[in-house]
Formats: sequence, C-alpha cells, structure tokens
Amino acid sequence: MTENDCRPAPKGRPWRRALPLALLAVGLITFFAFGLDDYVSFDKLGKHREALVEFVAARGVLAVILYLVCYVAVIAFSLPGGAFMTITGGFLFGALAGTVYAVLAATIGALALYLAARFAFGDLLRAKAGPAVRKMEAGFRENALSYLLALRLIPVFPFWLVNLVPALLGVPFRVYLIGTFVGIIPGTFIYASVGDGLGTVFAAGKRPDIDLIFMPEILLPVIGLALLALAPVAYKKVFPKKFARLKSDAADGDGPGGPSG
Repeated sequence: MTENDCRPAPKGRPWRRALPLALLAVGLITFFAFGLDDYVSFDKLGKHREALVEFVAARGVLAVILYLVCYVAVIAFSLPGGAFMTITGGFLFGALAGTVYAVLAATIGALALYLAARFAFGDLLRAKAGPAVRKMEAGFRENALSYLLALRLIPVFPFWLVNLVPALLGVPFRVYLIGTFVGIIPGTFIYASVGDGLGTVFAAGKRPDIDLIFMPEILLPVIGLALLALAPVAYKKVFPKKFARLKSDAADGDGPGGPSG
C-alpha cells in the first residue's frame, strides 16, 4: 500500500456520513430488541429442521434468496451468528452448495461494511482505533493481500474486526475483495461440511461442534495455507533487493508475465 491508500475517507455532509453508522446501530438494536438472537441457535434449528428441509425442497430458489439475504445482513450489521449461518447453509443445501452460498453472502456483507467504513465514517473509527487495529496495521502496510489472506484463513481476530480494519487502513477495494473471497473459502467449507452432517447429529440428540476447525488435523493445513499467503512478505524481508528488482521488472513489463522477444 502507498501513503495515498491510507488517506482518510473523503469528507461529505455530516448526516450522510453518519447514516451508515446509524443504520448499523438500528440493525443491532432491532436484532436484540425483537429477540432474533434466540433463533441463532442449534436448539431452534433442530426443533424446526423438518419444516426447513421441506421448505427448501418445495421452494428451492426462494430458500436460497432468503438465506443469502439473512447471511448478508448478519455480516453487514456485524451480528453474532456467522458460523451458525454457514453450518445452517451446509445443513439446508449440502456442503458444496452451502459453501458457495455462504462465501457469496459473506463476501457481499463484508464489502458492504467495508464501503460504509471507508467512505462514511472511516476517519472517525481510525481515530478511535484500539490496540488490535494497530497490531494489524504493520502487516497491512507490508503486503495487504498476503496479510488479509492470512487473517481470513486463520481466525486470530473476530471476523467483523477483519472486515472493518482494512477499510480504516485504506486497503484498496480490489485487494479487499480478492482477499476476503479467497481467504474465507477453506473455513467456510469446513463449517458447511459440519452442517451437511447435521441431520445425523440431531437424530442422535447431540449438538454440532463448531470448534471443529481448531482440531489439529484441520487447523494445521489451514495454517499451512496462511503461511503460503505470507510467503511474499517473508521473501521481501529476506531478499529486499531482489524483491524490489522483481517489482521493478514487473512494472516495466520485463518480468515473467511481461512481453517477450
């Protein structure tokens, strides 16, 4: 990232800049005031599972649309229940389709939150940023895409925080989009796979284990992917001159992807 990428969000009319923050607050208040958080539970899902499965079978397209809308709202308003929604998607649509729908919805929701933070109240949140944000700042300045991929792959920080921080630090939209979409695929597939087997779990009178992703046989490969994403950062630190030369060659069109002859 350059210094221009980290400049404050453009100024505008105060009420317009406050509107996204007000909508976020209204969404959070509505969610808890109407007791919607009670429905984000495996007890409720198990109780209504037959009706939900029948609805999906009868109204497949409508069911997908409703699922996407609900998931986007959960992420955009930073509501609790992202993992629950992913597992539910696997339960209703299967591991593969559930992964596709969840990745799509989570990416759209994250982009909505990014845009609100970047262009509406980014400078205010940046000024109020806590130590967790400052810990991430150095990594994003080093290599925004690699660092974002690593944060998406390994849930070191809460998902909502990783949605906001890149906007506060001026990470470009394209980098944020690619890093979010690609980075959440492995974890989403794991949770959707858990959901795909949820019928058996409910039949046995048990609850799904959402900490499954932290099991060594699952977490270690994900950590490996995160380390691979950070490889450009390590290369830049170990071989700064070679990295600068490669970057210069790429800019001049003389690198591996440039014209030949």
